[in-house]
Amino acid sequence: MDKTDTRKLIRMTPGEATAMLEGTPNLSLATLDRDGYPHLVAMSFALDAHGNIVMTSFGKAQKVINLQRNPRVAVMVEHGLAYDKIKGVMIRGRAEIVEDTNTVLDTMRLVVGKMARIAGRPVEPGSVAITDAYRRQAEKRVVIRIHPEKWASWDHSKLSGTAAAGPMKSAKS
Repeated sequence: MDKTDTRKLIRMTPGEATAMLEGTPNLSLATLDRDGYPHLVAMSFALDAHGNIVMTSFGKAQKVINLQRNPRVAVMVEHGLAYDKIKGVMIRGRAEIVEDTNTVLDTMRLVVGKMARIAGRPVEPGSVAITDAYRRQAEKRVVIRIHPEKWASWDHSKLSGTAAAGPMKSAKS
């Protein structure tokens, strides 16, 4: 099997990739600093009703400063310890910074609701209580909304046992 065939075989469907994003609490967010180097941070996130990736951050954070200068961004989620179990999704797109307290609170509700669901405590949509502490934080925060443009995915569990183990066996020969 050539490399191109393997890539096609391990690619996730859009539904599988969305399910992975919905079931993963954090992603790695890569922005570009003023010198062009990647700035990589872990972020809690959710998907909005339009399939955009949303999260909140303090408005003065380095990642926000980077995105105001250059909105190009990449995010990645990945799971798995053994080669034949590795799964991941990488998305590249453009980030929009939204400086609206109500939008920040709505995004906080999405992220908190997602975290509760992942932890096994599902909440009804719109029922996440926003405390005074959240409200105070929201005044200093912004929403980072990522509009996906390109994505790649991999699910090595789709490889057959022989295909996954083949190179390892031949290396021992």
